[in-house]
Amino acid sequence: MSMERHVRIFRNGRNRAVRIPVEFDFPGDEVIMRKEGDKITMEPVKITGESFIEWLRRQPPLSAEELDFDFDVPEPPPRDVDL
Repeated sequence: MSMERHVRIFRNGRNRAVRIPVEFDFPGDEVIMRKEGDKITMEPVKITGESFIEWLRRQPPLSAEELDFDFDVPEPPPRDVDL
């Protein structure tokens, strides 16, 4: 079932904005906005609920070759300091 409602566009600083009526509300604070010809569509951003730490825990352990790295960074030369 398709819903339709007439709404007004207003200025918010340099942007134009529209209030989303409660019957068109969706979860979250972010949307993806797409322009297709004269139409503008919005859809809620899908929240995966997975944190970076959870993603790291799912990664396989590093092999010995991957852990064998060397930082060949020379130490900076000493400099004179006036005390």
